Amino acid sequence: MKPSILLLAFAVFIGTVTIAQARDLGPDEALRLRDAGTIKSFEQLNELALAQHPGGRIEETELEDEYGRYIYQIELRDAQGVQWDLELDASTGAILKHHQDD
Repeated sequence: MKPSILLLAFAVFIGTVTIAQARDLGPDEALRLRDAGTIKSFEQLNELALAQHPGGRIEETELEDEYGRYIYQIELRDAQGVQWDLELDASTGAILKHHQDD
């Protein structure tokens, strides 16, 4: 097999495996996890994110199961209009990623 075809096949495989490892959670499952104490409430997680940018507002949130770890993704806009992306561990509230959106 030609190296370029082999490389392409490997890239497609890796992309498929990576996509399969993150799963969006619906509202019912998220509420079940919160009620069981597995994850923090969305209000608590939102407060943690907004504490990083006082005066900001949350524009979008999403809860994912990534490799068995619950990740709460937040897009917010700060008081100056700059958009930020944050990822929090939904179980502990620890900030995992925090960067300005491109």
